[in-house]
Amino acid sequence: MKSHLLHVTYALAAIAGFSAVTMLLWNALLPRLFSVASIDFLQALGLLALSRILFGGFLGRGLGMHGGWNRRHNAIREKWLAMTPEERQSFVEKHHAHNRFFFGRFD
Repeated sequence: MKSHLLHVTYALAAIAGFSAVTMLLWNALLPRLFSVASIDFLQALGLLALSRILFGGFLGRGLGMHGGWNRRHNAIREKWLAMTPEERQSFVEKHHAHNRFFFGRFD
């Protein structure tokens, strides 16, 4: 029980620390560089939460781009490992031709 309380205390302290650093960096840099308004502590906390949801996943599950990329990457890797050498060569040639069509020659 005490261990859980200690973990929660550390987590809250870390969140408060990251929010404070975000607020300080935002207020030191962005108003001068881009003429945006300064933010307070709660706005920095909200900004961190939004960034975490969009880009870093939530509670270890990727809801944003990063988690989705990992799932797709693992699926493609599993398919690649299950292919025979001939299937791999065919796959490479097919995608090389596709990329050449859309982006020009890569030779």
